[in-house]
Amino acid sequence: MASNQQTRPGIGELAKDSARGRLGVVMGEVGGRVQIRPANGGTEWDAMPDNVVVPSAREELSARLAIRNGNSRDGL
Repeated sequence: MASNQQTRPGIGELAKDSARGRLGVVMGEVGGRVQIRPANGGTEWDAMPDNVVVPSAREELSARLAIRNGNSRDGL
């Protein structure tokens, strides 16, 4: 495997559904589709495996900051 080959995020990792432009956490894979849940909670959606990619550093930071801010507002 080439060292520059990008792999799809695994279960529990932050991922981007490039077809929808949404970020979330990979929850699993069923029937040839990847289930992704919004990072701050909510309803999962199905994504085609070829559309699930590692988010950019900026996208990941933004998502993690949004989660932290939400937890702060909720007193967590």
